[in-house]
Amino acid sequence: MSASERSDAHDGAPRIPPPRPSVEDTGLPLPDLDPAPAAPLPHAPTHEVLRSLLGAWALTACTPEETAAVEAHLGGCGPCADEARRLRAAVRLLHRPDSLDLDPGLRARVLASCLDRRPPRVPVPGWAAPYDAEAARLDALLDDIGTAEWHAPVRLRWFDGTAPADRRTTVAGVIAHLLSVDGLVAVALGLDDPLGRADGGEGTPQTRTEAYWRASRFPPTRAVRVPWREQSRELVRALSLLPADADGPGGGGGPGSAVSVSYGGFGLPLRDAMLDRAFECWVHAEDIARAVHYPYEPPAPRHLHQLIDLGARLLPVALRARRGAGLAAPGDRAGRALRLQIEGSGGGQWLIPLDSPDGTDVATGPEVAHLALDGVEFCRLAAGHVPPEEAATGQTGDREAIRDVLFAAASLSRM
Repeated sequence: MSASERSDAHDGAPRIPPPRPSVEDTGLPLPDLDPAPAAPLPHAPTHEVLRSLLGAWALTACTPEETAAVEAHLGGCGPCADEARRLRAAVRLLHRPDSLDLDPGLRARVLASCLDRRPPRVPVPGWAAPYDAEAARLDALLDDIGTAEWHAPVRLRWFDGTAPADRRTTVAGVIAHLLSVDGLVAVALGLDDPLGRADGGEGTPQTRTEAYWRASRFPPTRAVRVPWREQSRELVRALSLLPADADGPGGGGGPGSAVSVSYGGFGLPLRDAMLDRAFECWVHAEDIARAVHYPYEPPAPRHLHQLIDLGARLLPVALRARRGAGLAAPGDRAGRALRLQIEGSGGGQWLIPLDSPDGTDVATGPEVAHLALDGVEFCRLAAGHVPPEEAATGQTGDREAIRDVLFAAASLSRM
């Protein structure tokens, strides 16, 4: 820029404006700092309109005019003032002043406290896991029912070999029944018998249940839940301490393999007895749930498969017993077999020997029939809750053999 251009720039208007004069230097009166009062609403709102604005007022969402009108109304209307106090209290709960963020060290402290108070868990054997799970599910169901529902009527059902049978009791009576029959396993493990019998816990499930009902208040009350739950936990604890070589069928020796549980007229190895107890726990939990109108699901698929497998393995024994009683067709030396196909959750296929003289032989002869059932339907048939003539099946082959197997499955049930 030349010297003349710089001179022209200085002669013109300044590029940066000067500071504005202060209001104090003008001599004019200072402005009023108080806010202007809110303009009144054009029309005086009614009581109903003001009451409808209480929620917005509590959330400070009203306009200044509405706020003034509501607060003026609260000074003279007791019901609205009470409602306003309740709404403001609710708003304070929704907008807590303290932080909801968890302490970053809380998880570590909780885990450390748990490990200090509770020893590491002993694994439950795989064949006892269904009982552990079903007892826990039933206990959770009992926790949800009210005092009056413990006296809700329940009908215990089974198949006596020729026709359906039933026994009426209550929810508390069902738990007393489970306690009495579980006591057979307790006695076999050297634990206390809930009946306190001196004869070593002998008797059938039905006679033991009737004895317990007679010895207690009839019908039993909700107090029976405590001894049942304690016995269930003690059974699981005792089973968890068995040697590892007794953790399933074919485990090979060991104290767990040698233990047999007597049911009066027959006995079961400990492993099968625990599956039997899990099966009955589930079946009677469904009975209770139905009586108190409560939803109840079948066992987990892996547990349901174990229960179905137990029923399939007991079918030859039941067939032999029915044949001995003249309730099934005579056997055949050909060693015939029926293929049992269980569909759905926990299903599979089993080859059932039809002519086993002792109920334990493996089928070696021709496959003369094929029977298909849903897994839950098969279990309810084995529980005596579905008449064998009404079981929904898919079947091909020897009709007489199929009928014998269906009736044998229903005959697995008992009180």
